[in-house]
Amino acid sequence: MRKLVYADNAATTRLSEKAYESMLPYLFNEYGNASQLYSFARLPKKTLREARETVAECIGALPEEIFFTSCGTESDNWVINGAARRNLPIVTSTIEHHAILRPCELAEEDGACVGYLPVSSDGVVSISEAERSMEVPQGLLSVMFANNEIGTIQSISELAEVAHKRGWLFHTDAVQAVGHTPIDVHQMGIDMLSASAHKFNGPKGIGFLYIRKGIEWPSLINGGAQEFGRRAGTENVASIVGMAKALEENVSHMNENLEHLNRLENRLIEGLNEECVKYVRNGTEKHIVGNVSLSFPGYDGEVLLHRLDLKGICVSTGSACDSKNTQISHVLRAIGLDEILANGTIRISLGKYNTEADIDYMIDCIKSIVL
Repeated sequence: MRKLVYADNAATTRLSEKAYESMLPYLFNEYGNASQLYSFARLPKKTLREARETVAECIGALPEEIFFTSCGTESDNWVINGAARRNLPIVTSTIEHHAILRPCELAEEDGACVGYLPVSSDGVVSISEAERSMEVPQGLLSVMFANNEIGTIQSISELAEVAHKRGWLFHTDAVQAVGHTPIDVHQMGIDMLSASAHKFNGPKGIGFLYIRKGIEWPSLINGGAQEFGRRAGTENVASIVGMAKALEENVSHMNENLEHLNRLENRLIEGLNEECVKYVRNGTEKHIVGNVSLSFPGYDGEVLLHRLDLKGICVSTGSACDSKNTQISHVLRAIGLDEILANGTIRISLGKYNTEADIDYMIDCIKSIVL
């Protein structure tokens, strides 16, 4: 049987066993609609309330500030579309996920004022540049917590501070960060935050948006009174429970997980160096631990991906090929990476279930391909 090394945890993560087990009762026996008044709905209703409390506690929020959505993309769209509906100018960065960039493009087409902040060569947004971009009294500044391609973590507290100084709201797409790095939304001054369960060992198809208490934000979906009347639709109780359990598990073991991932990351880099593999690392030291973007000069990233896949290793690439040309990632373009390097870029994103044996196998396989 072919060995499998899953090293694409920034794309999705394996569902934790505890999260899986917590979901089962609400898929079979306790399947009542939490919005109903009869006794069969009491346990789902109670469980929904407890899950909201758990998620809130994990990010330093209040339960009434947590709104369950179908995913991080939905949460991001809710924020950008809400800003457009309120006629607020929007400023974001050039390395955001498409879940932010595409709604911004549509908002621009509808007449919204949208500005895009450049980043440094390691993917960092300038605080002073962000402050200068907020020219009018009110608006929305949206900058991702950690980049999905190169792992760079932004100075979130400082960005929130300058936004508030200008009278603006601050949102962060924290899909890559929640459950992987300490977050306290109140202490950090975050007004809105997007997250997705499948990035922290929860189920797919569920996420949440944190909206600070006191912010009147347009509803996402109109209909019933679910999610405090701001996001109608029957609640996905089983997935919400699984998300809360996975997040609680990751947050309670965060230091242990970070130490483990740091060891694996160092082992990978040291191993490649010992084997004299030539590469350029993208990003900065302040990054999501385990997110490793490497460019191999003279190689094609997609070819590397497929060669590694043949050996049972799952990674992602910084470019996508079609029949006519190669599309370089907008993130790699934004950091000014040379096209030759960008074409030869892969992302290795490690997770808590990876082992030292996985790392050693990857080093051997990369060495056999590029040397």
